[in-house]
Amino acid sequence: MAPRFPIVGVRYRSATERQRHLGTGDWLDVTAGDMLRRAAADNPDKIAVVGHDGSLTFSALDRMTESAAAGLLEAGLRPGERVIFQIGTVKEIFVALYACFKAGIVPVCTLPQYREIEIQKLAERSGATAYLVQGDVNPSFDQLAFARRMRTAIPQIARLIVTRGTSGPDELSLEDLAQRFACADARDRVRPHDPDPDDVAAFQMSGGSTGLPKIIPRMHGEYLGSAAALGHRYELTETDISLWSLPLIHNAGMLFVVLPVAIAQRSVVALPRFEIREFLEAVTRHRVTFSGSIGPVAPRMLEFEEIKAFDLSSLRQFFALSRSDAVERHVGVTCGNMFGITEGLLLASAPSDSAAARHGSVGWPVANGDEVRLLEIGGEREVPTGAVGELCFRGPSTLTGYFNDADANARSFTVDGFFRSGDLLRAIELNGRRYYVFEGRIKDNINRGGEKIGAEEVESVVAAHPCVADVRVVAMPDPIYGEKVCAFIIGRPGKTLPTLAELGAFLIAQGLAKYKLPERIEEVAAFPTTSVGKVDKAQLRAMIADLMAKEGRARATG
Repeated sequence: MAPRFPIVGVRYRSATERQRHLGTGDWLDVTAGDMLRRAAADNPDKIAVVGHDGSLTFSALDRMTESAAAGLLEAGLRPGERVIFQIGTVKEIFVALYACFKAGIVPVCTLPQYREIEIQKLAERSGATAYLVQGDVNPSFDQLAFARRMRTAIPQIARLIVTRGTSGPDELSLEDLAQRFACADARDRVRPHDPDPDDVAAFQMSGGSTGLPKIIPRMHGEYLGSAAALGHRYELTETDISLWSLPLIHNAGMLFVVLPVAIAQRSVVALPRFEIREFLEAVTRHRVTFSGSIGPVAPRMLEFEEIKAFDLSSLRQFFALSRSDAVERHVGVTCGNMFGITEGLLLASAPSDSAAARHGSVGWPVANGDEVRLLEIGGEREVPTGAVGELCFRGPSTLTGYFNDADANARSFTVDGFFRSGDLLRAIELNGRRYYVFEGRIKDNINRGGEKIGAEEVESVVAAHPCVADVRVVAMPDPIYGEKVCAFIIGRPGKTLPTLAELGAFLIAQGLAKYKLPERIEEVAAFPTTSVGKVDKAQLRAMIADLMAKEGRARATG
């Protein structure tokens, strides 16, 4: 079977690859929309999604998404068309996503924090013709007004779809679409447009080391298979209840929560923001059994001294990107480190694995067909066990190529088709199995609480400031977010560098998303260089880490 609605610029798998991955169980021969229909038939009255302001059963979610899918098609959207998504962690995201999945329409998974620079470029790159926006996502920023400005500025955006807000006369309301048709009528309208498992389910964003993120097509059968394998690794069943308080539109949110709702018919509690007390209260109130940390959740839990005041007895396990041993001790729940990359590979330990494996590694590949090699940096020769090398992989969930980006694709794969991740890992042997330990990154980006920030993108905007002669942006350590952005700036002669607040205001005015703003400025006369004359960013990172450590010691003794 081939994609029913092929998109120019997407690389698809061969029939041989498809049969191999279906045979190993790494792909599922079904679409996300059909998975939800099965869940509704099996468990119509079971709660699928608990939001902060209401819940949806499987039958309600199925009915609403069927109607919304029919409504989108009636409005003129067609399978294969792309829709920019700017929506937070609310129950409506499930309606919007599954409506698109059923209609074969492709969500472009952006963040509510994205501003002019990101939205304009992503609309151009993705070819999006519609824009879905949440009207109440940010009380301090009018997201709906912003979306309207973007629609005007980007001629190809023909339709604006509004949720949790008031739509205008030439706009669509997701809530109205979700109630427009009876379920059987909607299904009849949608059926002629059913996608195939090989069709694109979503356009995800890469972690992008330079400039804006690249676009990663994820196909229905492949994406569902990856999410199913992850659930199997964590030994989760339909009786588990998940809690998520981070962006659901992220690859992690899709794999841990959005897709498993339909695959495993597992209930999820979705919080629109992370606040430690609200998070712990939700665990208690909803008897949550599974959750995890991509970003600030684990650090906030570790610093929260009143955690024993909450009844967390239902929580069976928790995952983290690091420090899982500390989380396990502090919270008293089984915890393990994991690693995931939107380009496909997932590494994790099972809760039944040893503590040495769960805490001392990020696990092992979750898919049966995943192949991992650790190669010499810049080369294609494998390093020995125990040595640090660049993580390279291929397999059932590995991207076939970035969307419409021949240059990036040429740089990103080895001669035998392994994807070069830019991440540094080493392999260890435990209990007769090969596990992997994360050691850092080659790529020049900052990981702020799970949000990947391309240094070159920020540098290019900072350099436009009239007082800046040159700038280099690096990661600085942070106990909550892991890393934050530090800007080393060489000022123009006779000019005074802007304050942090002044620089932030300038960057926002240029259209840079707020979460990408530098959170510290260091003025320098010159940048350190390597032996071949390139700016030595490793030394800049070491300089800021050392300076912050000295400041911390001074505060402790002061």
